[in-house]
Amino acid sequence: MDSHFLTDIDIIDFKCFQNFSAKGFKRVNLIGGKNNIGKTAFMEACYINVFAKDMKSMLFTFIDIKVIREKANLITKDLGVGKMGNYLRANKYYDVKSNVNCQTFKSIEKDVKKEYHFNINNVLTNIGADVNIYTIIQNTELYNHEDGEDKIANSNTCFIDSFGKGDDSLIKLYQTIQKQDKEHELNNLIKKFDSSITNFKVIGDKPQCKTNDKYRDLTEFGDGLKHYISIICALYACKNGYLFIDEIDNGIYYDQLDRLWEIILTISKETNCQVFATTHSKEMIESFARISQKLNEQDISYTTLVKNDKNEVKALVQSYGMFMYSMNFEHEVR
Repeated sequence: MDSHFLTDIDIIDFKCFQNFSAKGFKRVNLIGGKNNIGKTAFMEACYINVFAKDMKSMLFTFIDIKVIREKANLITKDLGVGKMGNYLRANKYYDVKSNVNCQTFKSIEKDVKKEYHFNINNVLTNIGADVNIYTIIQNTELYNHEDGEDKIANSNTCFIDSFGKGDDSLIKLYQTIQKQDKEHELNNLIKKFDSSITNFKVIGDKPQCKTNDKYRDLTEFGDGLKHYISIICALYACKNGYLFIDEIDNGIYYDQLDRLWEIILTISKETNCQVFATTHSKEMIESFARISQKLNEQDISYTTLVKNDKNEVKALVQSYGMFMYSMNFEHEVR
C-alpha cells in the first residue's frame, strides 16, 4: 500500500454523513449502494480531504463540487463567479479526518456577522462572509474556469462526475497522454472499444476521432466513448495521485465493462493512482469481481453504503478475499 493512499476516513459532519467511519480502502475501490444513499457525497468528502492542503485549496474544492452538482443548471460561459459566496455557503459544515489530512470548516455567526472558520491540519484561518471569494483564489494556479470547465493546473487529482468531462477538461487530460508519449497506447485501447476508430487527436479546440478516413467530433460518437477516453487519460494524469469517478458505468455498454476494469486495474498500478468509483449497477459490481479475480489483483475493495434503523449512513468495506467470498456465495444461493 502506497503511503499517499487514503486508507481510512471519519466523516464527522458533511451533508448526509454524521459520525461515519470507514477503513480498509485499497488502490482501486468501488462504492455501491441504493440511489440517494450518499455515494456522491462520500466521493466529494474524500476528494476534498485528499486535495485541500490549505484554506485556498479547500475553497476551491467547495466551489468545484458545487459547480459539478449544478452543471446541468449552468449557462455556458457563466459559472456564476458572483455567486461563489453562495456556493461556499452551501457547505455549512465539513469535518473530516483521515490518514491523509484532518480538516474542519464551519460557518459561524459572530456579533451579527458571519465568518468562515477553517482548520486544516491544525492551521487555523478565519475569513468574513462578506469577502469576495473569487478574489482569494482567482490568482492561484488552482482556479481557471473557461467555457463551463474547471482546470486544476499541475494537479494529480481528478473528479469525473456523472456528466463526464467536457472538451476543455478532456483536452487538458490528453495533454498528459502526449507528455508521457502514450498516444499509441490510447489509440489501441480506443480501437478495442470501437474497431472502426483508427485514431484520436485534438484538432483546434475539439477532441476528434478518425473513422472511415475522416475526423469527426467526439460528441458524435456518444457519451460512452467520451467517458471511456476520459477515464484512460485521467489514469495517466493522476500519476501518484487520486481519481474519483462518479457513476463509472455511465454510457458504457455491458460488454465493455470487463475491458474498462482491466484498464483501470492495470494502468492504476502502473501510475500508482488510487481510484474511487461509484455504481448502482449489479453488472458493474460483478465485472469488478470477475476481472480482479482474473488478474489476481488483490489491492481492491468493495464498499456498500447502507442506512441503519436510525437513518444513519454506514459502510461495509470488503477486502479482496471477503468480496470474492460474498460474490461466490451470492451466485451459489442463486
